Amino acid sequence: MEIGGNDQHSFLSPSSSSSLSSSEEIMKHVHKRGTIWTALAHIITAVIGSGVLSLAWSISRLGWIAGPLTMLAFASVTLTSAFLLCNCYKSSDPNNGVYRNGSYLDAVQRILGKKSAWFCGIIVRINFIKLGIVYTITSAISMRAIQRSNCFHNKGHKDACKYGNTYYMIAFGTIQVIVSQIPDFRNTEWLSVIAAIMSFTYATIGSALGLAKVIENGEIKGTIGGVPTSTVVDKIWSISQALGDIAFAFPFSLIFLEIMDTLRPNPPEKVIMKKASVVAVFVTTFFYLCCGGFGYAAFGNSTPGNLLTGFGFYEPYWLIDFANACVVLHLVGGYQVFSQPLFAGIEKSIGKKFPNSAFVHGTLKQLPVLRLNLMRLSLRTTYVAFTTGFAILFPYFNQVVGVAGAINFWPVVVYFPVEMYLAQKGIVPWTSKSVIFRVYSFVTLLVILFAFVGSIKGLITARFS
Repeated sequence: MEIGGNDQHSFLSPSSSSSLSSSEEIMKHVHKRGTIWTALAHIITAVIGSGVLSLAWSISRLGWIAGPLTMLAFASVTLTSAFLLCNCYKSSDPNNGVYRNGSYLDAVQRILGKKSAWFCGIIVRINFIKLGIVYTITSAISMRAIQRSNCFHNKGHKDACKYGNTYYMIAFGTIQVIVSQIPDFRNTEWLSVIAAIMSFTYATIGSALGLAKVIENGEIKGTIGGVPTSTVVDKIWSISQALGDIAFAFPFSLIFLEIMDTLRPNPPEKVIMKKASVVAVFVTTFFYLCCGGFGYAAFGNSTPGNLLTGFGFYEPYWLIDFANACVVLHLVGGYQVFSQPLFAGIEKSIGKKFPNSAFVHGTLKQLPVLRLNLMRLSLRTTYVAFTTGFAILFPYFNQVVGVAGAINFWPVVVYFPVEMYLAQKGIVPWTSKSVIFRVYSFVTLLVILFAFVGSIKGLITARFS
């Protein structure tokens, strides 16, 4: 998502913000137009995505009590992260006054130093790559679901209608190779608009279908303990995977400061972002509880891993087709929204190392409109081939989503915000507030490690079973 026309490289490399005393900084903020409504829209658009499709499955693993409570717990952690990051937007410098940190990585570098920023940069890159893989898998599953839906409609619900994922993943990858040649991040605004509309559409359809199924059944399915397993160990592993899937659905910390940097300076950005965060987390949590809850209530222990592709729903087939088409359109755009900053950062770094290389800087005369060169074509095609290849190797939606949710949740949502807050406020170790935050960070680390290990185990089991 393009956030207010900020530096396209801001996710990957700290921008060169100036102090508030300079005329350039004053002019920059005169042109800011963001309000609580734009901030709210950006947050909700960023949060509601393909992760919503796995929430019914997650609740089925946790049960009617632990499932909703876990979602509320992750919502609370996400909101806590937002409040902590509000205090990281402005940081003081003894020589230059006050800086506005226009991106997450800016804040980490200025408050915690270059070593932390280096580590954070790796985490950010992992985040982009994991989303590319998840989006490839989800899109392929949705494309296959459209074909299966039409097959069930024409041949009956008892027909096998089996189709593979590989061809669809290759098709999605081919589309991304072409779309990836968009020159830079600013040119993806139209994709972001389409992606936002599509995400709301398919999530709403999924919730509505779940509610309709509950009404049709005339009962609320599911149990307090969730899906039973043959052994306690299996139950523990299934719970850990559910935690990873829920972790994937909530965070928006990486784009938080970029959204904040679009707001008008009056009233203070901190005040506006706190209000927007509370409303956004409340809305998305309510939406998630409805989508996950209706899905579990409709199917109980038979809840599919993906609400729109597991074929608990057969009719109306055209609505299921439409919802899955929305998923594909959303993820075509979403893939680029998260890949373009990665491309920009890597290409900028290569460009600096090889300033006189025709391979890096030369433009193909045959395609002047795209400003295409061999380096961009090679790099971006290789990246798409990697994410597509990984998706083909591990085409397991819930397991991959679980790994993706757990792999960087703790450093991005908990560790860095806590450390930056403590540093900003000058809170010394072993004070009551310091101890509380350290315990909070440690407990969430244990939960996420549990989710990560379980999701890795599930992914390996699925691959070799």
